[in-house]
Amino acid sequence: MAIFGLMGLLVAFAGVAVSVVCLIAGMIVRQRGSHSTGETILWGGHVAVVVAFVALTFCCVLLVVAFVSGDTSIEYVVKGSSKQTGLMGTFFRISGLWEGREGSLLFWGWLISLFATVISIRDMKRMDKLDSVALIVMQIVLAGFVGILLFSESNSPFVAMAASYFDADGNLTGAASLWGMNPLLEHWAMAVHPPALFIGYAGLTVPFAYAVATLVVGDSSDTWVRKCQRYLMVSWLLLGIGIGLGSVWAYVVLGWGGYWGWDAVENASLLPWLVGVALIHSLTVYRQRGAFKRWSIMCACITFAFVVLGTFISRSGLIQSVHAFAGDPVSLYLFGTLIVVSILAGAIGLAFRWKRFGAKSVSDEDVDSLASREAAYYFNNVIMVILAVLICYLTVASALPRWLPFGGSAVSTGTFDAIARPLGIIYCAVVAICPLLGWAKTDRVLFLRRAKLPAICAAVLFIVLMCYWWFYLCPTYDAAVAAGGSTAEGYLAAGPAFYYKGLAAVGFLVASLLLFNTLFMCARTVSDWSRSRGVNPVVGFFKMIAHNASRVGGFISHFAMAIILIGLICSSMFVTEKTGYIPYDSTNDTAPDFTIQDFTLKYTGNSIVEGDSGNDIYYTVEYDVYRNDSYVGHVSPNVQLVKSTQQTKSNTGVIHFADEDLFVIYKGVNGNGAFSMDVRVNPQISLVWAGFALLIVGAGVAAFGGRGRN
Repeated sequence: MAIFGLMGLLVAFAGVAVSVVCLIAGMIVRQRGSHSTGETILWGGHVAVVVAFVALTFCCVLLVVAFVSGDTSIEYVVKGSSKQTGLMGTFFRISGLWEGREGSLLFWGWLISLFATVISIRDMKRMDKLDSVALIVMQIVLAGFVGILLFSESNSPFVAMAASYFDADGNLTGAASLWGMNPLLEHWAMAVHPPALFIGYAGLTVPFAYAVATLVVGDSSDTWVRKCQRYLMVSWLLLGIGIGLGSVWAYVVLGWGGYWGWDAVENASLLPWLVGVALIHSLTVYRQRGAFKRWSIMCACITFAFVVLGTFISRSGLIQSVHAFAGDPVSLYLFGTLIVVSILAGAIGLAFRWKRFGAKSVSDEDVDSLASREAAYYFNNVIMVILAVLICYLTVASALPRWLPFGGSAVSTGTFDAIARPLGIIYCAVVAICPLLGWAKTDRVLFLRRAKLPAICAAVLFIVLMCYWWFYLCPTYDAAVAAGGSTAEGYLAAGPAFYYKGLAAVGFLVASLLLFNTLFMCARTVSDWSRSRGVNPVVGFFKMIAHNASRVGGFISHFAMAIILIGLICSSMFVTEKTGYIPYDSTNDTAPDFTIQDFTLKYTGNSIVEGDSGNDIYYTVEYDVYRNDSYVGHVSPNVQLVKSTQQTKSNTGVIHFADEDLFVIYKGVNGNGAFSMDVRVNPQISLVWAGFALLIVGAGVAAFGGRGRN
């Protein structure tokens, strides 16, 4: 099967090369007057794009078949195949396609080819120059992926297993018999998380390609924006889903009680998402006002550069991460070059087209008033890009020279938090105020009239949140500091108590304003739109989704951000944690109670059970949970041991409440047989998940709804 896979890659590479040559030649011939001949050559280039996609599809299907059938002739399949049984085992084996570095590169390249094919098929009748140049850019990027798969053995998913790994009967022997998927990856969220990310990454190639194409063509209209905006929204949506699912996986699988730890690969996925936010808002201004033209093009290039940077971080080996693939020097040079080229493409192109991509008028290009919607969009972009750049710098700091700030050292989680928290709150404040502002200049009387009722409602919510802050969150903070330990150290490292608590209070104020400003502006917009068309607001809301979904989706997303902000403040800044060893009496099978806040864990038993696959052993402890002496549930946290690899995984016990989660981790026993327990209370974490789901709905509405003009 390995030889068929290599042949597929060879055909794909040939298709990519032919498509680039034909597309370039066709445009040159057509420009010189031979329109019919040029069209024919261009058509050939479009066909070659499809051929490359078909070849890469064949390669992906070949790997999936190898995983599902248990084929042992391909080294990548043997190393990444799950040993789980049943339906989930099949699902995990299919996910082996993107589980490792080699397969993920193939899958990513296939997705880029899929996007290119969609554009190619749509453009076959028109043979538009802008589309053709965009296809050339995408195919050049694809050439890098296919080339590294074909010509670099360390990155090829079709390396055949050496004969030395088999016995006379064809069975795997020695180390190869222990190979298989990491048990930490055998979770539904982790199986879905990578493809969602890769769809987002691949899709963000499209706005980059169109940005470069519009520079090459010299077309400063919003044509390129209209052609790529839906691709951008879909990609940003899928990237967000991938990040969210990764957080779910980290919360329930890694056994540390959190959902975001500022790991290097986590940050790598966040960077293009953050700059993607700036790009979405920039293209909105470009399309509605004809402004931010130069910045929109550069932002598209920066977004793609951060996509490639994520690949660089996870595959170069320069940055240490629990999520990173094994280091590879070929990936280091390829993706390092792509980062530089993508930035230079935008910068050099704009240098040549500077005047042409100016705004329609000086008033459009300049921000006349800080109290205007243009200024709000401008600060929105600045904050997102600054945050992304700072996170990027701190992420790669360990690979930088020691004479640079933080150079040569791993940056702590607290440092990231110290930067992200205030910047995130400032960003949400800008988003809260932006819909109330006017274009060019804001009328003070109109602003106050619009802001009055939302401000009153926000004040009520803020008072409720401050009561919760005063009676629950502040005592949680004080108790944790008084108890000492790692949690107290983290609190104190974040700054004085007045700053830490005050930052949370300011965040609650901003969240309250964002929630009600968004809610009232959405209601007012829908009401005005419905009145102008003579329909009732409920019908108008759904018709507006069909006509101008970007505005409705934006309102839903901003509303979700307010909910997420409240959840993030509570669940990341005011966590109660208690760790310790619980003595166990094996003679009587008893253990003392474990108490945290108003929860009491009462021991009911333990077990050592072999899993259905015969390859796993589960060491489990059982607890009944009481809250204020009332029974609320049962938890069975366990440590899973994979016999073939001797790897372990903590499966947590979580009880969800409307206001908080009780998170129970069992880490095994010490030399005296005592149970090692780590128990946490995560307040309002349900708001994070609910807000995330609503954010996805908003992005989905904006991505798939109608896109008529206002």
